[in-house]
Amino acid sequence: MKISQIICKTALSKSNLPGLDYSLNPYRGCQHKCAYCYVPNVLRIKRSEWGSFVYVKKNIPIVLSKELRIKKPGIVAISTVTDPYQPVEKKFRLTRYCLEQLLIRDFPVCIQTKSDMITRDIDLISKFTKSEVMFSIATINDSERKLLEPNAPSIQRRLNALKSFSDLGIKTSIFFGPVYPTIKLKDLSNIIDVFIENGTKEIMVDKLNLKAGIKENVERFLKFKISKDLGNYESLNRSLFEIAKEKNIKIVNAF
Repeated sequence: MKISQIICKTALSKSNLPGLDYSLNPYRGCQHKCAYCYVPNVLRIKRSEWGSFVYVKKNIPIVLSKELRIKKPGIVAISTVTDPYQPVEKKFRLTRYCLEQLLIRDFPVCIQTKSDMITRDIDLISKFTKSEVMFSIATINDSERKLLEPNAPSIQRRLNALKSFSDLGIKTSIFFGPVYPTIKLKDLSNIIDVFIENGTKEIMVDKLNLKAGIKENVERFLKFKISKDLGNYESLNRSLFEIAKEKNIKIVNAF
């Protein structure tokens, strides 16, 4: 793993994602090395290199502090092309330092992560007037998780962290995506029950991105042939919405 410290010129980027005004990415690269990650395609990075490097934007809290003085208040997404609580955050603490700056101006934050390290910052996050914590959980089968998300925390650790935030009254949600191709219709009710039991208030669902390199990568790790027929996903999606309605939990499609 190559970890390099770099200087950044900007901290906040305009977000084109629905309901979000800015994106903040303290790191470039991600140690979690998820097989299905779309970011290599977005940043035009070789998939074979993804997960082998992290660039640490060591001055980003200072840059952010200056930008917040002149930026119009808006919802800040942390993060969109990296995980803000990947292992390197334990040492460099850039996400925490950025949260401290955001809290001074009380910019709303929406934090998305696969890591229970976020509970370290529960003291800060609980002080925001408006905050949301979203955990990415694509399966509750931890054996499959180990294949596709080899360096990410276990599903149970994420669920425990989710409950910690929910118990404090902080808005919590789950990014259920990309839905693993191995998930069956009969699994859906139990999956949603697990999410609800651990305090989620909303589920955002996303299908598997089949862009170049992703499909092949997932098939290689899972040893599972993915059909190009979208019928199975559409059937799963319909069932998810029906089950969610029955269980009175809000569910939305990601895109």
